Amino acid sequence: MSGEQTIQRQSLWQRYSSSPRAQRRALSIGLAIFAVGAAAVVFAFFRNTGHPYPDKLSNQPAQVYTQQKTVPVDPEILQVARKFILTAVARKNVAASYDIVGPDLRGSMTREEWATGNIPIVYYPADRLSLATFKVDYSHPREALLEVGLVPQQGVDVKRLTFFIGFEKVGAGKAAHWVVNYWSPHYKPPVPLTQR
Repeated sequence: MSGEQTIQRQSLWQRYSSSPRAQRRALSIGLAIFAVGAAAVVFAFFRNTGHPYPDKLSNQPAQVYTQQKTVPVDPEILQVARKFILTAVARKNVAASYDIVGPDLRGSMTREEWATGNIPIVYYPADRLSLATFKVDYSHPREALLEVGLVPQQGVDVKRLTFFIGFEKVGAGKAAHWVVNYWSPHYKPPVPLTQR
């Protein structure tokens, strides 16, 4: 191949590659290659890694919910409720409530941390438990839920409020005892009478 033919071929390629049609074609080919590569990457990293359900059926018996037996409220529950309200809820001698609060409320707090009064219990200034009302939502052999209507201390500008208080029986035999495992205000947001 002579030098003149090489120059002619280079000039033809330069003319061809600088035309808009050739540039569009090169861009289309480049985008197609990019799209195929991107699809391959997406498939490789995000393909379905779930496991299908097994074909075999279990030979274990089905777990069916059975209604728990309803029992009268254990008098110990009311004693625990009163102590809990007068200590943890009213923030008076908070350390005395540590042993009657279950792990659902206490979490990983130590006795010393609990005694500081910085506890996950909604505060209410209650001290007149003779005026408190109790309503049983349910009572079973090892758990119970009550609603307690509390009256605030005299001179405190707080409305009467109802709380849910839940109990769980922990331990076995003579060591079995009730602990508070739930405490939450029974709050209903006000509903507007008219809407615009």
